[in-house]
Amino acid sequence: MEFHKIIFIAFLLSTLIITGVFADCTCEPEETNGDKSKALRYKLIALASILTAGCIGISLPFAGKFFPALRPEKDGFFLVKAFAAGVILATGFIHILPNAFESLTSPCLKEHPWADFPFTGFVAMVATIATLLFETSAAAYQVRAQTAAVAKVVGDEEVNGAHVDNDMHASHGHVHGSMLSTSDDSEVKRYRIVSQVLELGIIIHSIVIGLSLGASKNPKTIKPLLAALSFHQFFEGVGLGGCLFQAKIKSLATTVMAVCFALTTPSGIVMGILVSNTYNENSATALIVEGILMAAAAGILIYMALVDLLSPDFKNHKMQNNKILLFGSYISLLLGAGLMSMLAKWA
Repeated sequence: MEFHKIIFIAFLLSTLIITGVFADCTCEPEETNGDKSKALRYKLIALASILTAGCIGISLPFAGKFFPALRPEKDGFFLVKAFAAGVILATGFIHILPNAFESLTSPCLKEHPWADFPFTGFVAMVATIATLLFETSAAAYQVRAQTAAVAKVVGDEEVNGAHVDNDMHASHGHVHGSMLSTSDDSEVKRYRIVSQVLELGIIIHSIVIGLSLGASKNPKTIKPLLAALSFHQFFEGVGLGGCLFQAKIKSLATTVMAVCFALTTPSGIVMGILVSNTYNENSATALIVEGILMAAAAGILIYMALVDLLSPDFKNHKMQNNKILLFGSYISLLLGAGLMSMLAKWA
């Protein structure tokens, strides 16, 4: 999946959410507590704060080019990445999944045909399986392509078990040397897949969160979200930026993906502000679309945090041979997950 497809999917999903604007109301909209100008002021502050936090977070891993301590091969990078993975894991379990349950089990949907079906868990499970299938299919395609390339280079090197000549011996050794170096290349390609799928999951829930914040008319609802979402965006950016850095994607593609990440939540806030007078978050369409998207995002982010971010690092020989680094990564993971879980009190 190329980055431009991710952008297209993001705007497609945002269009689906906005269809809730035109849905019939099934419950009373939220009561406002304060004037609209105060709410708008908090929204604009949130927009600037979240945009800044996202830009800094996703740029931080690239600071390793200038600060050796932050390079991927250094211990500090493992600690930062474990913290960021903890934030992403808590985001999926504590923030997104409960919100999806709340939307799809809302009393506003009690007359809906889906009311008695455990749709939230089903969607999250399907999203997790779909992520697995996408990653394994992409990896399998790369392996087949790599195998075919090596076979083409080897060609007719050996005929009936006999070597042809000294030049072919040299070529044979070169090929085997290149095959030994394919493990690093495979790791880079893995991070390319991870970064693209991770950004997709982040984009889905960022649009929903931004739209909800922008459409809210209650300053008491918006104010605590300001700090919580800024913290959330910063460390999600660190996690995604680390994957982009290790994926060694071309500069232009990396820049586009980073800008797309940084702008997604602010764009959702702007859309929410524009439709705040007509948007009803308790309409049946809005609840169903938002719930499905949030459940899918939760499934994707939980899978990515556990399988793609935490598992490879904690199984890394460097970490397993260094007890201090391993213990520090445990603490960093728990801190990231714990702090993000605490923010659920306000966001």
